Amino acid sequence: MRTSKVATAVATASVSVALLAGCGGDSGSGSGDDGKPFEGQSADDIAAKAVEATRQAQSMHVKGDTRLEDGGTVTIDVSVDQEKNCQGTIGTGEAEADVRHTDATLYLRGDEQYWRSALKQQPGAAQEMAPKLRDKWVRMPANDATTTGVCDKQGFIAAMDEDKSERQGMKRGSTTEVNGEDALQLTKEAAGGETLTLYVATEGEPYILKSTSEGGKNPGSVTFSEYGEPVKAEQPPSDQTVDLKELAGEQRA
Repeated sequence: MRTSKVATAVATASVSVALLAGCGGDSGSGSGDDGKPFEGQSADDIAAKAVEATRQAQSMHVKGDTRLEDGGTVTIDVSVDQEKNCQGTIGTGEAEADVRHTDATLYLRGDEQYWRSALKQQPGAAQEMAPKLRDKWVRMPANDATTTGVCDKQGFIAAMDEDKSERQGMKRGSTTEVNGEDALQLTKEAAGGETLTLYVATEGEPYILKSTSEGGKNPGSVTFSEYGEPVKAEQPPSDQTVDLKELAGEQRA
């Protein structure tokens, strides 16, 4: 399971930052030791059960960061549920925005720096629109494909486990703690000197609690918590909301 950038797509009609966690590699699997968590189960079986348990969870909180090949950083700190309700923050580099998804609509709120960075591929638009978008909840187009990932829990997990061969060959490590919960480490030495580590809850459901990648092109860490907690994403007040598609149309007029 690889922690990596999936998408950083920013334009006048679509903004998305998705950070996925996964496990990968191609070496052999380890087996459980007597008296230890998941006794008698191989590391690969534990990883598969962790992915499935996480897929079935009604909601979760995802927080992490990953470094891009260009030296930049993508961050995510959101709560999301099965119905695509979500709220939290996403960021690239020094720019950060609040995000909400409710009633099939994605809203983003960033300062002027965020929008200038988001629209940097369109300098004319950035110059004109960034001041108008500053500190407003910007309503994105309904059913925009870019919502997949950051506010689509099931899409998030599906992408995480798209290639099941990538989570084969894990090895059992020691038991440790992640945010106060006991977790079993599953590790993998992948291509290019990358070390991948998956932390699986040993009590209750075998949820993924953390995934890290070290030594590769996209080092990063993602934690998963607050499983089953309600996600109460409220629609922003209308007087604080701007429709990006309509504003873009006005700029072209």
